[in-house]
Amino acid sequence: MQYGPYSIDIKKRGKVFFPENNITKGDLIDYYDKIADYLLPFLRDRPLTLSRFPDGINEDGFYQKEAPDYFPDWIESIEVTKKEGGEIQQVICNNKATLIYLVNQGTISFHPWLSTTTDLNRPNKLVFDLDPPQGNFDLVLEGAKFLRSLLEKQLGLNAFVMTTGSEGLHVLCPLRVKKGFDEIRSFARDVAEYMAREQPDTFTVATRKKKREGRLFVDYLRNAYGQTSISPFSLRTLEGAPVATPLDWGELDRDNLTSQSYHIKNTFRRLSQKDDSWDYFQQKAKGLGKSMDKLKTMLK
Repeated sequence: MQYGPYSIDIKKRGKVFFPENNITKGDLIDYYDKIADYLLPFLRDRPLTLSRFPDGINEDGFYQKEAPDYFPDWIESIEVTKKEGGEIQQVICNNKATLIYLVNQGTISFHPWLSTTTDLNRPNKLVFDLDPPQGNFDLVLEGAKFLRSLLEKQLGLNAFVMTTGSEGLHVLCPLRVKKGFDEIRSFARDVAEYMAREQPDTFTVATRKKKREGRLFVDYLRNAYGQTSISPFSLRTLEGAPVATPLDWGELDRDNLTSQSYHIKNTFRRLSQKDDSWDYFQQKAKGLGKSMDKLKTMLK
């Protein structure tokens, strides 16, 4: 297949990657070829962690941070400093050719950083991960609505919600690039702690599952240097090939919504009926200065 000046030798299109649903490598390539215009804005200029399953999801897979030597020279990468010291090269995916090459290498899911190559130490988005205790998705919905009200009405930010394609929801805020990761993480922790203080029987910041006691863990821990979150429109490595899907807030009241409501076979029908591209996401970015001050007052 030819993508601009780059030729990619697609092999074994018929190889089954999702056995229960007979979804093949070719199906994945076709999906990513078609979704590229929606997906690429969320990958652009961000170091990537790749979730690769070259032999399908029932075989061994791995997360890959470092770009291997055998990737062609036209695959962009950036040198990043690891938290534990040392440097590695991580892939940057800014065009469809790179995207399809990576899928051809068995990449199913794309996990970008919260910061970009402009300044790797200063994130331009904030992420909260809401995963259900014992599969209680209603509690995830309750937590997302509470979090939206807190972030938007009380703290003056713009909040977005998406299914993760796995078990829960992500709530995200686009940010102006001003604060470092330590400040962002501290703010995110304070948001989670405020929720736990206001509704201690419903929300918790306990990282150990034994201490959660059926409450919703408001996970703020992704807001750190080198951490990632699943990209909107990325497939997940679960049967049915669910898709991490941007929602509008009104959809949280829809009957039977789950984190896997959207998948490789219905995503394009959804997009033809509803514009949830989030192409305006970064345009809604706000600074955190006033929000931080307000939250400190609320926590007193």
